[in-house]
Amino acid sequence: MADIPKPMHPMKSQTIRTLLPLAMCAPLWAQSTSLTIDAAKPLGKVSPTHHGLMTEEINYCYDGGLYAELIRNRAFLDDPKEPVRWSAIAGAKIRLDASQPLSKALPVSLKLDAAAAGDGVSNSGYWGFPVKPSTTYRARFHAKAAPGFKGALKVAIQSEDGAVTFVEGKSGELAADWKSFDVALTTNADVKPTTKARFALIADQPGTVWLSLVSLFPPTWKDRPNGLRPDLMQMLVDMKPKFLRFPGGNYLEGDTIDLRFKWKETIGPLTERPGHQGPWGYRSTDGMGLMEFLLWAEDMGAEPVLGLYAGYSLKGAYVKPGKDLEPFVEEALEEIEYVIGPVTSKWGARRAKDGHPEPFKLRYVEIGNEDWFDKSGSYDGRYAQFHDAIKKRYPQLKCISSIGGEQPEKLRVHSRKPDVLDEHFYRTAETFLEMGRGYYDKADRKGPEIFVGEWAAHETPHPPWDPKAKQDPPTPNMKAALGDAAFMTNMERNSDIVTMQCYAPLFVNLNERQWRPDLIGYDALKAYGSPSYYTIRMFSNNLGDVILDAKPAEGSKIHVSATRETKTGKVFVKLVNATDQECPLEIDLKGVKSVAPSAKAEILSAPSIATNSFAEPTNVVPREIEIEGVKPKFSYTLPASSIIVMKLDTK
Repeated sequence: MADIPKPMHPMKSQTIRTLLPLAMCAPLWAQSTSLTIDAAKPLGKVSPTHHGLMTEEINYCYDGGLYAELIRNRAFLDDPKEPVRWSAIAGAKIRLDASQPLSKALPVSLKLDAAAAGDGVSNSGYWGFPVKPSTTYRARFHAKAAPGFKGALKVAIQSEDGAVTFVEGKSGELAADWKSFDVALTTNADVKPTTKARFALIADQPGTVWLSLVSLFPPTWKDRPNGLRPDLMQMLVDMKPKFLRFPGGNYLEGDTIDLRFKWKETIGPLTERPGHQGPWGYRSTDGMGLMEFLLWAEDMGAEPVLGLYAGYSLKGAYVKPGKDLEPFVEEALEEIEYVIGPVTSKWGARRAKDGHPEPFKLRYVEIGNEDWFDKSGSYDGRYAQFHDAIKKRYPQLKCISSIGGEQPEKLRVHSRKPDVLDEHFYRTAETFLEMGRGYYDKADRKGPEIFVGEWAAHETPHPPWDPKAKQDPPTPNMKAALGDAAFMTNMERNSDIVTMQCYAPLFVNLNERQWRPDLIGYDALKAYGSPSYYTIRMFSNNLGDVILDAKPAEGSKIHVSATRETKTGKVFVKLVNATDQECPLEIDLKGVKSVAPSAKAEILSAPSIATNSFAEPTNVVPREIEIEGVKPKFSYTLPASSIIVMKLDTK
């Protein structure tokens, strides 16, 4: 945890006094502006699931990212011809061997021929290994020996060239049949953090051995044995998400029907998980399976939003509605049963066997992902078939259409009325600033609900899907954060109907990426949050339960939203000034008996081009400030290029 900067550290408490007559402050801006907030008549209730997270396997988000596994190509399935990411040590010879399978799911092993003691094999990890002081790593692997080999294997984490051994242990004696080994490796307190390391298995005598499912885990969140990176999890928990949408977008669909997310192949022991080729150019271990997703949500205090494969894949293949689609509908119903079925049901019993007897909380299921790309026009029929089957068996669930109101009318579902529409927006910061003024203000309150399931402002000339975008910084700058914040004020002002929203993508491994911008950047050792990460955290951590009418003066350039916490009377005011000039603001808070004379606030302010990086991970982070002289009518100046969340104590 010490390797990642605390989101609000260093936080300097400041006192900012309110302005006296605004005329005294000229010329800060050509004109001052006003803001009226009416707390007497709430416009509606804030959805309790408004802020959440979306995730998919992209940018090495799971493998090489949140999923804490450190061995890359642990089951020797990433390449059918050679053991990529593995190297021979000393005089050893290594090759893939299909004659010694560990299981049906893992049909290939690594054959190691050791000519002498000290020969072995090493793994380079996901761009190195995160070696830290006073840290216990768990090495787990399966091994068997050819006749004549009676020895054991040294298990070690070493420097890349093997010259330095940071920590080592030893397996038990190998046998002629597959045996599993579990070796704890604890580094000394004087070890210097580095990623320039390798994992090694070294024979203590000549002979032939086979290896399969070689795994190395550092400490994990809540010490789960197949768990998640604590530093990344802490950053997510700090966002206080109310839901987690998984398994995500393209990752759900796969390039082909056969390469979809097959949930049944992602549960149970790792020896039963074959993994699969993902749509973003690399293979997934599926160590991050359905149970891990559910536990991830549970550990954050969030509820799952379950994406169901609905018969369309990215390269155009689709399943015709009707009889052909029935097996896929049944597959989805069984998946739902795994999540919420009683232990007396087939798949509820399997969930219990996998370690979670209690059903998970589930209210929303999404049928497909971005099905507007399906040129066959089959989604209306496919959606209807899934919708009817789900409603018949699980009437309490809300069904989300993957085609929302931002798409042409002809593409949308018409044969059924979805409970929720999923809308996706990847737009420029300038477009988001404009959308922030009123995009959802006239949304039909009769429904369907709106789920903004993917959104992100991009501030560079290249849109996210352009290969040239790889030239651009992987995480957004302050300009994008301002656009994001402006759009969020509109979603929050309409959070009675925009019931869920989440930024995407969530993560990026900075060593290799397929998409930008991304919320959180990391390598094997450290991580940082983007300005947009802190913006979202500021919004999600300060949200009331009712929406207040907050109107800036006509022609004002600021963006605003306000909510109130009914129980405490606290009013949260979000203010965005995306201009390069200060903005004197006169605030009129109506409908309250009184307001405390001082208020806490958080402010994120920086030049539009400013951003965070490994070199400057805390260049743009929120500061906590104090506002004095607060009254029902008071003045405040918004700094240029700033996002502010005020917390007013009212009665």
